Amino acid sequence: MRTDSGPGREGQAEAPLVHIFADESCLGNQFEDRENPGAAAGLIERFDERRGWHRRDFAHFDPDTTNNRMALVSGIVGLGALRQACRVVFTSDSQYLVRGMKEWVHGWARRGWRRKGGPIENLDLWQELARGAARHRVEWRWTRGHAEDVKNVYAHTLAITAARERRGTGGLVRSSFEGWVAEAQEKGKFTDFLDLPDEAFHPDRQPPPI
Repeated sequence: MRTDSGPGREGQAEAPLVHIFADESCLGNQFEDRENPGAAAGLIERFDERRGWHRRDFAHFDPDTTNNRMALVSGIVGLGALRQACRVVFTSDSQYLVRGMKEWVHGWARRGWRRKGGPIENLDLWQELARGAARHRVEWRWTRGHAEDVKNVYAHTLAITAARERRGTGGLVRSSFEGWVAEAQEKGKFTDFLDLPDEAFHPDRQPPPI
């Protein structure tokens, strides 16, 4: 996502504030004898006082995956789309992702990327996500899935669509969020939604070095 040029890691207090709303999907999780297609998708947005909202969507498709893997991929792809160091509020309904980045990765790193209960599931993705997150200052937020969080519902729609159509976006694309919300409001949904920027930012601990 293109952002205005800004300072490096040492000056991230003034770095652009970006919000990422991500979700994941995996179709056919109940089956063990066939491929389970899935997707990771999300909305990336930044508010400019002069130009208003700058929004992009992303979606990554995987022909055989799990919900947990796609949750991690949503972080990898979303953060990887940012072209410079940013302050990022990353919102997901995956406790696996949010708790992992806020709590678990720090202990794993201290123990040489091991955990007491045995091997770390999806270790390759955890480490890739930690490397990507280390470029930024990130606040990891959990939201209740498919409830009243409009942007989470939108991200879920993107993920379901990508999984069903078996294709991703191949990078960032112009967001359809505003039109999607307007159509939903015409049907009586999300009528209380106000499209206002959220400037609150409380970064979590930086991921450990890999």
